[in-house]
Amino acid sequence: MSQITLYDIPTREPKKAWSLNPWKPRMILNYKAIPYTTQWIEYPDLAHTLSALSIPPHDPTTPGYYTAYTSPALRHADGKTTMDSWEIAQELEARYPEPSLRLEEPIVGRIRDVIVGLREPLNAWWMPKVPERVLGKESAEYFERTREVRLGMSLGELGEKADEECWVKAKGPALEVAELLKENGGPFFLGETVVSYADFIFVSFLHFLKTVDANVYERYLEFDPAFGRIYEASKQWLERDD
Repeated sequence: MSQITLYDIPTREPKKAWSLNPWKPRMILNYKAIPYTTQWIEYPDLAHTLSALSIPPHDPTTPGYYTAYTSPALRHADGKTTMDSWEIAQELEARYPEPSLRLEEPIVGRIRDVIVGLREPLNAWWMPKVPERVLGKESAEYFERTREVRLGMSLGELGEKADEECWVKAKGPALEVAELLKENGGPFFLGETVVSYADFIFVSFLHFLKTVDANVYERYLEFDPAFGRIYEASKQWLERDD
């Protein structure tokens, strides 16, 4: 194996990247210009495929745990494998230090820790659309079944909760991130030209929303002009999505 392999969950044909977490290492690979190939894995095949690579499962005692194997995972040319976007970011930075992700910057940890709080208020607006608009049949059925177990309701029932109150709850966390973006003048969290992994975490979130529902994405941008600016400044690292 001559280069890095990124294990990602595809959209339906033509297959391309869509999911928030795998976009984070994909943006790193694109930013650092590291050669890689993508191996697409449908949701039901994740556990079998990744365990066959001798990747240890997630620790079930870890906060936020919900399943043993998740995407993204990454295999290096020397055979080392890593699962989890944060661990992958650290490994890639150690192997390919330039250009830097600036993982030591406090803003990186802050954005990493708040991203779930940005997404969850809008779950009812985007989650039911993933199997409907994004996934192929096999993954769509898996997504619907597992999310119903996790949420205690069907995705149809969740979709009925998509109201204006969701946007009210999303506004506060969104504006907090907007203020962080503007602290150093933008468009990036660390300023006009200093790129960091914090940017990739947040832009992956925006791009995920755009892929699932462009209307939800456009409405999210209305929270603050800073969101559109960081997305436009980062588009070059979103161009390769396969």
